Amino acid sequence: MSLNVVTIDVAKTFAKQAKRLAKRYPSFSSDLHLLFSELQTNPEMGENLGHNLRKIRMTIQSKGKGKRGGARIIAHHEIILECSTHSILLLTIYDKSEKESLSKQEIASILKANGII
Repeated sequence: MSLNVVTIDVAKTFAKQAKRLAKRYPSFSSDLHLLFSELQTNPEMGENLGHNLRKIRMTIQSKGKGKRGGARIIAHHEIILECSTHSILLLTIYDKSEKESLSKQEIASILKANGII
């Protein structure tokens, strides 16, 4: 049986956006911790956007709308086969009620800002 190690890091942009959402929604911090736990058990969760990117839906309990009306996270997911490691970098998070989706140009800008492309 192989051991899968999952490392999760957050980009500066993600941390700033998460702080803003935590001020707005009382349950946000615990919801984010729950997401981290889910990523540890299922590192490939979310919609595959290609180029090692995933869009993850996150529930914000204090909004009362479930995953459908919660937050969206764009994450860079890299699998290192030699050591069975999943490396996940959370790039950005946004409230779905504020923004429906990110354009390809916005995603490219985020990737450049984080040195991925």
